[in-house]
Amino acid sequence: MINMENVVIRNMKEEDSAEVLEMMKVFYASPALLSDPSEDVMKRDIADCLGDNPFIECFVFENNTGVIMGYSMVAHSYSTECGGNCVWVEDIYIKPDYRGKNIAGEFFEHLDNMYGKEAVRFRLEVEEENERAVKAYKKAGFERLGYVQMAKDY
Repeated sequence: MINMENVVIRNMKEEDSAEVLEMMKVFYASPALLSDPSEDVMKRDIADCLGDNPFIECFVFENNTGVIMGYSMVAHSYSTECGGNCVWVEDIYIKPDYRGKNIAGEFFEHLDNMYGKEAVRFRLEVEEENERAVKAYKKAGFERLGYVQMAKDY
């Protein structure tokens, strides 16, 4: 658990599951994403974060009174393009009342401190129209990649 100036960043606990699920529903229903997974998929994501799956973890962002202000799910992979471990910020959601308070910036700093020595790349996806998020990510050092990503889902 990291306690920064205005936010506590910690791994999700079982007792956070219901609140994280509700935030996921809001996040995935928003125009910030192209997909809207089923609740079963979201519950599986949470279960994998709480279980022993080495490829996914979930963080929650709390204020100093224990109120959860948001969450992030982070996945781990290998980048042959960069020759090392890649950290994917899959989800990052801040509740509306807490936006604009640099919570995302503090979280990216937390990730740098956690994985900066072992990761060769940090990645995330963002809708270009989400100007506020794009600005926050650029401020944290992210740059736009110039190619299309494709997927085949099962």
